[in-house]
Amino acid sequence: MKKILSIVCLSAACQAGAQEIEEIVVKAHPLSEQGLAQSTIVLRGDELAENLQSSLGETVAGSPGIRSASFGGAVGRPVIHGLGGARVKTTEDRIDSLDVSVTSGDHAVTVEPFIADQITVLKGASTLLYGAGAIGGVVDTETGRIPTEVPEAPISGRAELRAGDNADTRTGAVRLDGRLSDAVAWHLDAFSKEADDYEVPGEVESRALRASEGESLEDGESQLLPGSRYSIDGGALGVSWVSEVGMIGVSVSKLNSDYGLIGGHNHEHDDDHDDHDDDHDDHDDDHDDHDDDHDDHDDDHDEHDDDHDEEFELDDVGRIDLEQTRVDIEAQLNDPLRGIESLNLRVGINDYQHKEIEASGEVGTLFDNQAWEARLEAKHVAIGGWSGVLGVQLNDRDFSALGEEAFVPPVNTSASGLFWVGENNYSGFSVEGGVRVERVEHDPETSLSEREYNTTSASLGVVVPQSDALTWSALLDYTERAPSIEELYSNGAHLATQTFVIGDVDLETESGAGVTLSTNYESDLFDVRASVYHTRFNDFIYQANTGLIDDELPVFAYRQVDAAFTGLDLELGVHVGHFASGDLDVTAMFDTVNADLESGSGNSEQALPRIPSDRLGVGLAWSGDAFSAKLNYTYVAAQRDVAILELPTESYTDISARLSYRMDVSSTEVTVFLQGRNLGDEEQRNHTSFIKDLAPAAGRRIEAGLRFLF
Repeated sequence: MKKILSIVCLSAACQAGAQEIEEIVVKAHPLSEQGLAQSTIVLRGDELAENLQSSLGETVAGSPGIRSASFGGAVGRPVIHGLGGARVKTTEDRIDSLDVSVTSGDHAVTVEPFIADQITVLKGASTLLYGAGAIGGVVDTETGRIPTEVPEAPISGRAELRAGDNADTRTGAVRLDGRLSDAVAWHLDAFSKEADDYEVPGEVESRALRASEGESLEDGESQLLPGSRYSIDGGALGVSWVSEVGMIGVSVSKLNSDYGLIGGHNHEHDDDHDDHDDDHDDHDDDHDDHDDDHDDHDDDHDEHDDDHDEEFELDDVGRIDLEQTRVDIEAQLNDPLRGIESLNLRVGINDYQHKEIEASGEVGTLFDNQAWEARLEAKHVAIGGWSGVLGVQLNDRDFSALGEEAFVPPVNTSASGLFWVGENNYSGFSVEGGVRVERVEHDPETSLSEREYNTTSASLGVVVPQSDALTWSALLDYTERAPSIEELYSNGAHLATQTFVIGDVDLETESGAGVTLSTNYESDLFDVRASVYHTRFNDFIYQANTGLIDDELPVFAYRQVDAAFTGLDLELGVHVGHFASGDLDVTAMFDTVNADLESGSGNSEQALPRIPSDRLGVGLAWSGDAFSAKLNYTYVAAQRDVAILELPTESYTDISARLSYRMDVSSTEVTVFLQGRNLGDEEQRNHTSFIKDLAPAAGRRIEAGLRFLF
């Protein structure tokens, strides 16, 4: 953190003109942003800065239709329209994050929002572009770590420092961009985030959990949540050669994360597993040879672990010690062939490892993920009126989990996809379409069966601009998804989520057919964005609570059923007045999703687990040249339409506020801000979280900071 502070202070003193925000371009989708039939959210500039939180999921969770599957302050994976995990793809500059966050709810996404230029959320099926892992949507973080153009200024950038009271949070981030010549551009970024255990208002365990265990329902005083602390740092260096012919660039990034595990890994429970482990000898013995293969790799990380043991000590809880090294490459040729406007290649190569460390300091489980992904996209000129992109996507993943909680065996997964997306503009409307074929192969390094899947996805959309202010759109899509390795091969206890998980090697392809209707209205008086969607899934894969108990842990098994998701996202903005000193606006939002087993009638026994409840928010915003202020009120309804043996979640309200003042200091734009969240200090439990009954969100928290743009 001290290093980041020094870099921030030095950067703010650099002599460079303040940058202007350029026109928004959605790189996550090759079609024009204005004409996308797919519902899209873009966070950029001031809006992104105001929404920044400690995890990617929490950063985007304030937008309609999006929530976060939180696991303390360090972990939050996006949930889109009630779909999460292996159905929502998190990408960094259009390449998968290449972590193991889909394996379990306690595993962090390794995309850092504080260094983002822009975060784009494609809501709804995005399998055409990104494959099976995007059946629910995509959250793409554009980092600019590989420069695609040479900046005019020799050096420019931005930096931020912030600190908060609850958990004593400390955050610093800096980003520098520059040029070495007319053809060579470079990028540098670094960040550090630290927090102690945060304070919660009242009891750690929910009233529903205490009632089910026959405990007292009296609410206690505020207390610290053990295991909610974290320490995260990282950075990147990138360089590119750019000319009229095209560009080629490379970046190398590093991430270190050390965070506590809430609710699990105290491992007083571990001794009880001895007898149970014997029952699974056949499954475990297949790991023995593979363990030896990792000895050399483990030794490379020993020094890193020793450093963290001294810096980050936890009492009575375990922790995850994570490190990732990533190399990204991008190359583009402009007009390489007749009929081809551009040819773009993106490659990401990943070395990922995390260790789940017991409260005693012993390494309980080692997760290792060696993976790469590549995509080649050719943008072609109009053929019969249809312009578009033809692409190929390849990826390969060697995953292993070794140790006491190795509930998924070592598996090699490879996938290859061929896709085309395009659009045709007609008089008064435009049409979008696309198709993708993909092959996925899972090859476990055990006696378990290999599985191969061939999937096909397609979509067709229409965008109708009724006037300059009003646009209507409709989107039909059919998607198929191959089961993930966690769904196929899981077999064991995972104390972090307090579950015993059993996969099903016989799972078939999951498919879904959906329709989305959207409208967008923008005028001088008010703005409206609304979308309604319905998707019916055949052979939907989910974790079902079997009602069985294995060594004091509830047994969850992956099963397939038909399911239906129906929902609405709504945003409203009213421009109350324009004054000499600024603008006054009123905003409102609402989202709802209903997800049930298709065979049921929608009662509590037929609902799917961890589906978010209804949410309503209103806000008041003042935007001036120098001074800005925002006040927001959000009501999250109780969730009582729960799955079998799932506990309900109580409603809560959230009041947040932000004050900021912008000024020019020499050639640097400086913004001072003060913001607060959960100002009512209410107990807030996120129904999409695996540990909602063991870990509420943080109580009242006030944060102050400085942001520099130069």
